[in-house]
Amino acid sequence: MPLPPDHALVLRDSAVRSYRSEQPLTQRVIEAIPLDKGDFKIDPVGMTALDLAWHIAGAEHRFLDFVVTGAFDMTATGRPAHLDNSAALARWYAETAAADLDRVATLSADALVTVVDFRGIFKLPAVNFLQIGLNHSIHHRGQLTMFLRPMGSKVPAIYGESYDSKQARAGA
Repeated sequence: MPLPPDHALVLRDSAVRSYRSEQPLTQRVIEAIPLDKGDFKIDPVGMTALDLAWHIAGAEHRFLDFVVTGAFDMTATGRPAHLDNSAALARWYAETAAADLDRVATLSADALVTVVDFRGIFKLPAVNFLQIGLNHSIHHRGQLTMFLRPMGSKVPAIYGESYDSKQARAGA
């Protein structure tokens, strides 16, 4: 059954609000990666902390761009060389996410209900990929938080206090 255009606008507006709420939380987790520990891995076959952070930020950008353009760009998915530490990546993520969300927020209902093909796997109205992209970011952000303490960092507050933010507040 086709998605009514007015429903697509509600979904878009809700997703944009959610992204604008979640982006600073994800950014804080990325910023918590110690500048000298970006190459830390939990397991030899896993990604480094900085590569996982890039996976979150880069994929989020690709999902939002996909909703705008209708084409999922899988070229140049590697982390650019200039994003060589958590501070640089967090800055890029903040700037890119803001611009991407501004683009999404202005999409027409017609653009949002256009059925797009996700890498030959499935086809859905473009607006549906906003939630898929957000779920992807939140999932991997949870993984990245598991890197922080073993790296000697603190886990920032996400949906309320973390143990570390509570300790900091208490002056411990």
